[in-house]
Amino acid sequence: MDDQSDDIRRPLSPRIEVFAGAGRKRWPDDLKAQIAAESLEPEAVVTDVARRHGCRPQQVHDWRRRARLGQLVLPASAETLSFVPVLSESALPAFAEPAGSPEAAIVTVELQGARVEVRGTPGLAVLSDVFLALRRTRSC
Repeated sequence: MDDQSDDIRRPLSPRIEVFAGAGRKRWPDDLKAQIAAESLEPEAVVTDVARRHGCRPQQVHDWRRRARLGQLVLPASAETLSFVPVLSESALPAFAEPAGSPEAAIVTVELQGARVEVRGTPGLAVLSDVFLALRRTRSC
């Protein structure tokens, strides 16, 4: 029960409420992206992620939608696969020849737990076949 009285002889209540909030909170894009990425982790629950960061689940769903549309760039996780460009032998200058014998060269490809070693000086077609075979067997 609230203590509402106009009697000046009665002491004032020791309870004081202060409201300091004003307007909406502005979320920086990098923080939105971090929260959206966290909500996309396996076993993550959007409501729990939103509660941890002090926002609403609807906001997190909106940020996820914006990320799918390319309007919000998510940070790259450590598990994200990245590819290295393959150079054709004809693109290499003549002075870039390997110092050892061609038989000593080894190209190692590791992808999703599979490891393939190609010995010698494989051409672009051989490396392309290796990547294609890995892709088919590992469903990349």
